[in-house]
Amino acid sequence: MRLCVYGAGAMGTVLGALLVRAGVPADLVTRNKERVEAFRRSGARVVGETNFCVSVQAYTPEEMTGKYDFVFLLTKQKGNAETARFLKEYLAEGGALVCMQNGLPERALASELGKERVYGCVLSWGATSEGDESSRLTSDVSALRCVLGAYGGGRRTEEVAHLLSKIMRVEITDNLKEARFAKLAINASFSTLSALTGLTFGEIARRRKTSDLAARLMKEAFSVAKAAGCKRLPVQGHDLLHLLDYRSAAGKLRTRLLLPIAMKKHKNLVSGMLVALEQGKRCEIDEISGAVVREGKRLGVPVPVQERAVALIHDIENGFAELSYETVELFD
Repeated sequence: MRLCVYGAGAMGTVLGALLVRAGVPADLVTRNKERVEAFRRSGARVVGETNFCVSVQAYTPEEMTGKYDFVFLLTKQKGNAETARFLKEYLAEGGALVCMQNGLPERALASELGKERVYGCVLSWGATSEGDESSRLTSDVSALRCVLGAYGGGRRTEEVAHLLSKIMRVEITDNLKEARFAKLAINASFSTLSALTGLTFGEIARRRKTSDLAARLMKEAFSVAKAAGCKRLPVQGHDLLHLLDYRSAAGKLRTRLLLPIAMKKHKNLVSGMLVALEQGKRCEIDEISGAVVREGKRLGVPVPVQERAVALIHDIENGFAELSYETVELFD
């Protein structure tokens, strides 16, 4: 069986290195030629909550050959349809794409590959890049988990789960939409605020203003998820709707008290969007909070706080606003 990690940035490097260390060979593919050269020279290194280095097979997309049984997709979402068209010729007969991106990415991929060849995998951990060959695991090792589901009609879920179970705890779901919206609610609040303020998830949860704003962003995402037909939003055995979807002042207070506990294993995590902005690049806000906004409009659910967050991120990208904790004042 041939495996490919397509998009060996921070998350992809950790995933690929963990698989190889566990005895599951996987090719690491990235457009970053310097990173490929560093992998070939020094191996893939994971630091932070765990520390190790493994020798890996690394390629640029132009160097890919042959067919893969599974491709684990961890690129940025922009241009997903084009990515799917490119990868189609590298999938073996019966091969499948396992999407590990955030947001709601499967629809665009399935339009090119067919629903039965697309699987969604919602990761519960985070990482950031450190140098060409290194990635820092910023979540606690105990948080290495994922929720895996077929997007539509696929029959290889158990095979994918078996491979991933070598390196993390895997939960198989028959309701991928609920798992996706659960992660989206977290990303569209904490990842978005991290990108706006420069804070870690733990700092956002501890500070009163950012914690309250995270709860407001999350609540709008909950409203969209419920309108989309989600009955629950499961995360690691808990239902976010039951825990955090407040309807009163007392419920809001409980949410504020629960958020630091919920983020304990991810207290050092920063948004990948923050990293992109700090590097002067455009980020994935349109695929994160923007996904909530689009679904809200489609379903007739107002999401003004999410819309404001998207606009502020674009202002930062275009040089009209600063990446600063003070941006929280611009929501009121």
